[in-house]
Amino acid sequence: MSTTVAVLSVGTLAGLLLVALGRRRGTTQHPDDVIDPTTTEHWLIERVRNHPRLHRAMATTDRRVVGGVAVAASFVALFVAALVVGAVFDTIGTGRGFARWDQAVSKWGPDHASTTGAEILRQLTNFGGTRYLLILMTAVGIIDWIRRRDASSLLFLLTVGIGVSLINNGLKLLIMRERPPGEQLVSAAGSSFPSGHSAAAAACWLAIALVVGRWAPSRYRPYISGAGVAIACMVAASRALLGVHWLTDVIAGVFVGWAWFMIVAIAFGGRQQHLGEPAEKIAVDEREQNMSGSQQSQDHEARGDASRVALDSKGAA
Repeated sequence: MSTTVAVLSVGTLAGLLLVALGRRRGTTQHPDDVIDPTTTEHWLIERVRNHPRLHRAMATTDRRVVGGVAVAASFVALFVAALVVGAVFDTIGTGRGFARWDQAVSKWGPDHASTTGAEILRQLTNFGGTRYLLILMTAVGIIDWIRRRDASSLLFLLTVGIGVSLINNGLKLLIMRERPPGEQLVSAAGSSFPSGHSAAAAACWLAIALVVGRWAPSRYRPYISGAGVAIACMVAASRALLGVHWLTDVIAGVFVGWAWFMIVAIAFGGRQQHLGEPAEKIAVDEREQNMSGSQQSQDHEARGDASRVALDSKGAA
C-alpha cells in the first residue's frame, strides 16, 4: 500500500464514519449533524440548573462575560491536560507500548513513499497550515457577516484558530519532544508534540464546517462536517507518514483540536453563533421562573382577597 492510498483511506473512512453516526442518530433523509454541540449544550444547561448559586450567578451576569470566562477556563484546563499527556509520551521508552507504534509509522512512511506520493502528501499537509487556515477562516467569517449582518461567526472562527495556535505553540515550548530521527520528507521546525498541523486542521475545518453548514439545508450539514473530519484526518496521517511527527503526536493533535473546537462551539451556542448563548438561555429561564413565581404570588393574594371579601359579606348579612 502506498502512502497516498493510506492517507486517503484514513480520511475517507473517518468522514464516512461521521456521516454513518449522523444517520444512526437521525434519519436517512435528515441525518444528525454530529459536530453541532446542541445536545452537549442542553446537558450543560441542565447541570447548571441543579446548582442554585451557579444558576443565579450566570443568570445575572452578562452573557459575553460568562462565555469569555468559560472559554478562558477551558483553555487552561485543556492546555494542562495536553501538557500531562505530552510529558508522559515524552518519557516513554522506545521499546514498548505506544513507542513501538511511533517507531513503526515513522519508518514506514518514508520507506513506502514514491516521489509522486511524497509530493501529494506535501500538498495535503498544507491544509493544516495555520496561516492558510486563518486566512480561509477570516474569509468565511466575513462572508457570513455580510450574509447575516452579524460578526459573531467571524469572532467564533478567529477564537478557534488563534486559540488552537496558542495551545500548540505553548505545548511545544514546554514539552520539547524531539521529532523522529529518521528520514523526513518535508521540512519542519520546532518540537514534535503535539502536531500543530493536525490540531489546527481538526479545530479549524470543523469550525468552518459549522459555519458553512448554516448556509445549506440541514440534510446536507452532516456531509459538510464529514468532509471537515476527512480533511483533518488526512492532514494528520500525512504528517506522520512524512516522517516529521510521531503517531502519538498527530493523534494528540487531533484530539486537542477537536476538544478546543467543541469548547468554543458550546460557548458560542453552536449554530446560533452568539458568545455566551447558553448563559443567555439560563438567564431567560431564570426570568421566566421569577415571573411565574410572581404571578403565582399575585394569584394567591387575589384568591386571599376574594376569600376575605366573601367572609365580610357573610358577616354583614
